[in-house]
Amino acid sequence: MSFSEDELLPISALQHLLFCERQCALIHIEGLWAENRLTVQGNHVHERTDAGLADSRRTVRIARSLALRSLDLGLSGRADVVEFHELGGDAALVIPVEYKRGRPKADDCDRVQLCAQALCLEEMLGVPISSGALFYHAIRRRVDVLFDEELRRRTENASRRLHELIASGVTPRAKREAKCGACSLLELCLPGVTGPGRSASDTFDEALAESLVYGMAGFQG
Repeated sequence: MSFSEDELLPISALQHLLFCERQCALIHIEGLWAENRLTVQGNHVHERTDAGLADSRRTVRIARSLALRSLDLGLSGRADVVEFHELGGDAALVIPVEYKRGRPKADDCDRVQLCAQALCLEEMLGVPISSGALFYHAIRRRVDVLFDEELRRRTENASRRLHELIASGVTPRAKREAKCGACSLLELCLPGVTGPGRSASDTFDEALAESLVYGMAGFQG
């Protein structure tokens, strides 16, 4: 299956999906977003790469904020850094590098996002990419990631599931979990409050309307 340009979804949505399908739906279906300390720190980490300035170091060319897309996966986005290591002639070893705020995670969220970038680059450049790296700001070092068959398959499955979720237009029910405390959408998601058939935006709109009513009543009194 091949997707059209209009059907492309953000590569970053894969990480939202694997962290929590409800979070993914709140952001990419309902259009909700909120910042917290963790997201602000993440923005600071990406400031240099987002500037898009290229660089060269001997036999390595470095591209920053490189635009990516894959019609096979139906994804688009930007790579923080892509290193092109010259091998002689026109050949180059291509290594995508993603910058992260915290520490290596127990799950595959970061690895899948990086692998998706590699798959985009393979489709765009027509070259195989065997590995990449995740640079974690908290430990100040890179962690190498091998793009083996298992990770590629998990990335492809996640891309497929992402398109299914967005196409459904349905936000999954909230379920309170330990990881909810790190989510910037906690106050909008309201795990344990929203129920079947009710979206977070419905609950938020009702709460806002109610507060306005009470506010007007107090003003008039």
